[in-house]
Amino acid sequence: MLAKELISDIILPLKTSDTGITALNWMEEFRVSHLPIVNNQDFLGLISEADIYEMNSYEEPLGNHALSLQKPYVMEHQHVYDVIRQVYEHKLTLIPVINANNHYLGSITLQCLVKYFARLAAVDNPGGIIVLEMGVRDYSLSEIAQIVESNDASILSLYINVLPDSNRMEVTLKINRMDIGAVIQTFNRFNYEIKASFFEDDYNDTLRDRYESLMKFLDI
Repeated sequence: MLAKELISDIILPLKTSDTGITALNWMEEFRVSHLPIVNNQDFLGLISEADIYEMNSYEEPLGNHALSLQKPYVMEHQHVYDVIRQVYEHKLTLIPVINANNHYLGSITLQCLVKYFARLAAVDNPGGIIVLEMGVRDYSLSEIAQIVESNDASILSLYINVLPDSNRMEVTLKINRMDIGAVIQTFNRFNYEIKASFFEDDYNDTLRDRYESLMKFLDI
């Protein structure tokens, strides 16, 4: 997934002629704490809610103030992982996307990223969850996939969490079957350590409920 494919069409950029009041109103409406400032098509930088509160007058145009604008951005062809890294490192609620000419193309919001990872984790697909724990050197994707597929099942999503200060990792699998008992038994026969398992009724509904609650919180 590339940055240009995640652009939200609801975020409007500010102009230097807009006032601090306008910026605060838009931030409240869009549920963000940052907005891009654009001069015609050129990206000038991000202004934050904190920047505006530091102004002496909210009713003056933004261009009348000596702004020290943040300039984090991603190029349109950067991968979604680059987007996430920038958002995390700069603690942003959105990040602008520009092209090679520094022209502003749009912004990617936290809501966009949450939706993307919900699809990536197959939240809306029925199935069971298996969490394996193993040594980092013991990890074999081909063997894990073979075990799952030998039970006429498929992996819908897989992600890895390396445990801090150790040489062990967690591998979380989402399987396209609600009855994962046979898959668990096969992992046991191959001496895998199963840290947790969840059936559709126990886990996926809860995961979907939490996802929907998060979407409501983000006002999507």
